[in-house]
Amino acid sequence: MANIITGSRFIISIALLFFPAFSPAFYALYLAAGITDMIDGTVARKTGKESEFGARLDSIADIVFVAVCLIKIFPAISIPVWIYIWIGIIALIRIINIVSGFIVQKQFVMLHTILNKVTGLMLFALPLTVPFVEIKYIAIPVCAVAILAAIQEGHFIRIK
Repeated sequence: MANIITGSRFIISIALLFFPAFSPAFYALYLAAGITDMIDGTVARKTGKESEFGARLDSIADIVFVAVCLIKIFPAISIPVWIYIWIGIIALIRIINIVSGFIVQKQFVMLHTILNKVTGLMLFALPLTVPFVEIKYIAIPVCAVAILAAIQEGHFIRIK
C-alpha cells in the first residue's frame, strides 16, 4: 500500500506539468503530492512493510516531484542570481554526497535526517508562500537550512 501511495506521487508530479504554476489546479495537485509524501512512510511503518525498495522509491519520487516543481515554478517567478548560485552550491554538495555514498558505502545513499526533513518541509511550503512574500526573503532561511542539511548528510555518509 505504501508503495502505491509513493507511486501515485509520480503520476501527480507528471500531472503538474499540465497546469499553470500557482493555479488552483496546480495547488490541488501540489498539495496531493505533498500529502502522499507525508503518509507513505507512516503507512509503511504502521503496516510493517518498510523496505529498502520503498525507501529508494520514495527518494526517487521526491526527486521527480522536486524536478517538476522546479520546471513549473522557476519560470513563473523572478529569482535573483544569488539564489541560483546558492542553489548551485547546495546541488554541488549533494552531488558530492552521492558520489561519496557510492565510494564509502558502495550504494546510492540519501539519508532521511531531521535537517533533510526540515528542508523538505520548508521547500514544500515555499510555493505556498510565494504569492505573499518575495522569494528573496523566503530563500534565505530555506537555503540556509538546505546547505546545513547537505553538509550534515555528507558528514554522516563519510563516518559510516
